[in-house]
Amino acid sequence: MINIYDYSLSDLETTLLENNFKKYNASQIYDWLYKKRVTNFNDMTNLKKELIKYLNDYFIIEPLKIVKVEKDTNVHKFLFGLSDNTNIEAVLMNHDYGDSLCISTQVGCNMNCQFCESGRNKKIRNLETYEMVSQVMQVEEWLKIRLTHVVLMGIGEPFDNYDNVINFVNIINESKGIALGSRHITVSTCGVVPKIEEFTYFDKQVNLAISLHAPNDEIRNKLMPINKVYNLDKLMNAIKKYIKVTNRRVTFEYIMLKEINDSYENAIKLSKLIKGINCYVNLIPYNETSYSDLVKSDKKAILEFYDCLKKNKINVTIRKEFGSKVSAACGQLRSNYEEEQ
Repeated sequence: MINIYDYSLSDLETTLLENNFKKYNASQIYDWLYKKRVTNFNDMTNLKKELIKYLNDYFIIEPLKIVKVEKDTNVHKFLFGLSDNTNIEAVLMNHDYGDSLCISTQVGCNMNCQFCESGRNKKIRNLETYEMVSQVMQVEEWLKIRLTHVVLMGIGEPFDNYDNVINFVNIINESKGIALGSRHITVSTCGVVPKIEEFTYFDKQVNLAISLHAPNDEIRNKLMPINKVYNLDKLMNAIKKYIKVTNRRVTFEYIMLKEINDSYENAIKLSKLIKGINCYVNLIPYNETSYSDLVKSDKKAILEFYDCLKKNKINVTIRKEFGSKVSAACGQLRSNYEEEQ
């Protein structure tokens, strides 16, 4: 049985035509699934009995199970249980501009970034498309809201699950489905250069964010093993090509780590690295965990770093801190829950 949330509208149209149904039936089904939020094919009252029987015979509608929810000011953290008894998480953040959900794309992660709780638990498998779609659907249902933004920046490396991620983006962007605008969707990568090159020619105006976190190879090699495969020179070349082809701005994520990457000298080096690139830098105060010796930068150091970038005409923001009273770090709720079990 196939979870129907795996199917894009075009895939569903093709499947129905191949089984002697009408193309427009796919739009009807999408309306029931994503607009009316029906979870039983038998409730799709404008479909013929033969089509409902076919759907029941070959498809399932099976949302993810919400295992635990933690709340803090302007944030909800959701732990989901999967059918193979593994767990993932998603984080809903309330911003001035709307409600943004950060979703997971893998169970665990093999990138082993030193600051990331997700990487402490190695990759078990990729998430299927429906498991990403269901994170969106379940959070919206739980909170009775409609999301304004989705960010693929939770557990896992999205470009290590490229095909399912692209299918997910197509599904949530579909105007007859969830209808989330492409410019309200952001895909983040730690720097998988071949997939950045492939993403360059993706036909939707989805945002690209790069987990940079260092101004040179020496620091980045220590923090992010991916840099030993695709160093900053290769990464920057891919990003420059992406911007040239798409005319899209890139976001550089930069976690502020005390006495590692937060000095004024580091800010100067970062300014030189990205000078002339259509980008902005998002400085992120580090969420400390008991599993790492890394420490969040002092507020003074963060402000001095920010000022240096500003003086060098780099667009920069300091991300608002979320979840100080919950398992704030990416993957931390999952880790804590599994150790409790």
